[in-house]
Amino acid sequence: MNSPTLLLLRGLPGSGKSTLAKILSRDGKYPVFSVDDFFTNAATGEYKFEFDKNHVAYKQCQENTKAEMKKGTDLILVDNTFTLEWEIEPYVRMAAEFNYQIFVTTVEKYHNGDNIHAIPDEQIRKMGEKYKVKLF
Repeated sequence: MNSPTLLLLRGLPGSGKSTLAKILSRDGKYPVFSVDDFFTNAATGEYKFEFDKNHVAYKQCQENTKAEMKKGTDLILVDNTFTLEWEIEPYVRMAAEFNYQIFVTTVEKYHNGDNIHAIPDEQIRKMGEKYKVKLF
């Protein structure tokens, strides 16, 4: 790679963002961060979402990403839904600050997998309605 890269993987729950991030991390060679990390018990792997702490989870994900950028890590992956522009903006600013090239990749669901967080289909449909893609 010519310059360090920040890759944001975005998509609706169940699209395969975390699975793709794991593949691209090359068995942990490159760090992967997600808002879900905050709600996942490291010892048991149990996921427990708490809406009132969501802002803290977003902040932690951003701080973890920034810490890796300060180190100059070649490739950093972040997998979140990123359905709204404000969720992406802090990463764009950090990439500029630390001279990272940034790519935003949308992961689409072409498989029969379910979202691991048991988010109801109706909620996912609502998220999809707000989802915007920036092509230029």
